[in-house]
Amino acid sequence: MTNEKWGKLRQKLLKTVGKNNYSTWIEPLEFMELQDGVAVFSVPTSFMGNYVGQNFSDLILYELNCAGSAVQRVAFRVAANTPARFGAARAPEKSEGRSTGAPESAEPGRTASTVTPASERRAAAGASDGADTLQAAPLDQRFTFESFVVGKPNELAHAAARRVSEGGPVTFNPLVLYGGVGLGKTHLMHAIAWELRNRRPDLNVVYLSAEQFMYRFVLALRERKMLDFKHLFRSVDVLMVDDVQFIAGKDSTQEEFFHTFNSLVDQNKQIIISADRAPGEIKDLEDRVKSRLQCGLVVDLHPTDYELRLGILQSKVGQYRETYPDLSVSDGVLEFLAHRISTNVRVLEGALNRLFAFASLVRREIDMDLTHDCLADVLRASERKITVEEIQRKVSDYYNIRMSDIIGPKRLRSYARPRQVAMYLCKQLTSRSLPEIGRRFGGRDHTTIMHGVRRIEELKATDGQIAEDVEMLRRALEA
Repeated sequence: MTNEKWGKLRQKLLKTVGKNNYSTWIEPLEFMELQDGVAVFSVPTSFMGNYVGQNFSDLILYELNCAGSAVQRVAFRVAANTPARFGAARAPEKSEGRSTGAPESAEPGRTASTVTPASERRAAAGASDGADTLQAAPLDQRFTFESFVVGKPNELAHAAARRVSEGGPVTFNPLVLYGGVGLGKTHLMHAIAWELRNRRPDLNVVYLSAEQFMYRFVLALRERKMLDFKHLFRSVDVLMVDDVQFIAGKDSTQEEFFHTFNSLVDQNKQIIISADRAPGEIKDLEDRVKSRLQCGLVVDLHPTDYELRLGILQSKVGQYRETYPDLSVSDGVLEFLAHRISTNVRVLEGALNRLFAFASLVRREIDMDLTHDCLADVLRASERKITVEEIQRKVSDYYNIRMSDIIGPKRLRSYARPRQVAMYLCKQLTSRSLPEIGRRFGGRDHTTIMHGVRRIEELKATDGQIAEDVEMLRRALEA
């Protein structure tokens, strides 16, 4: 079997499969070797190898034997010298220089197989030059597991991310990380990508935002490159999509995401998703997409508590000391910031960054006076008080009932339970006394408020829906 003979056989295949199938699937094949009855062909992508193996391998095998070659089966290998067209940013320097190893041999006993040195693979066959410029989202070298501060609100998410980053057998698919702004979702996504690229450089790990996925999809439609698009996303080993809520309401994008999701799951490839809320709570997300996202491990990153915020500040101070070695922080400053700035870790880190920069410019120690002078606007914003009326309005909107029903005397369960939730939140989020809260709820006695608060506390421990409702409302009020 020679390249010249394969060239003649391709012309026969052209007449059999037609021009379109030939140019898409047969023409890119390059004959590599015939050894021990196995004809090995080079393919641009593993996706192409799989597709040709499933749809055209019997025909190729027949033509080879008709031409006098003693071939028992056909195998495909991704070309080792094919430059990667698609992937995440380079791994940190400590991962450079690691060998990816030689390609494995074709798996015996199969009509066709794909052997893919993924560190060298490209994601699409015949992708246009325009597609080459569509790089996956870059990874931030600051966002690693080493720099992620673990506390009770995020320990489960951190443990799940660590497990996935080991690159072993897929145990839960997909992994969905969700939570509010500034709670560490993107940090964990980047950390997983870095760790996978360090541990398993043979894997094709792709990280991008939902917006980039949508942009690539629209571009592929416009340029009639949908086949290239499918190759790109269905030949990866690990697909990571950040902020998936942004595809909600985009019907065509959701449909393609759905099919991509199914294709990767069928190949036992890992999918990791992040969102700002639980999949079931994302408005305008198709039910079939929601159900796919909910079939894996869905992990909530809870709002930070005081201890976690303090730990984050202490970690950041350790990093800043390299840049500002002459600055010192007085006792009580970090504790004060951790207590006062409680809603958003990004705001907390930004405040500390500003504080260090200001102190270095005026050459002063970071003490309480400097903190108040430098962060006056941030501290003022963090003083926003949640009112009883605001809670009542938010709860009535959430349960789709009138505010007058929250305050009124009706005892129907559809009104009584939201009313008790509102009472509980008023007790937790405001400084109002029980009698004051009772007056705002239609002049109810303080013992009624106590009963409502106690009832919700009991239900939170036994009723997952109530616990989720209370948590969602608290987040919305504190945002």
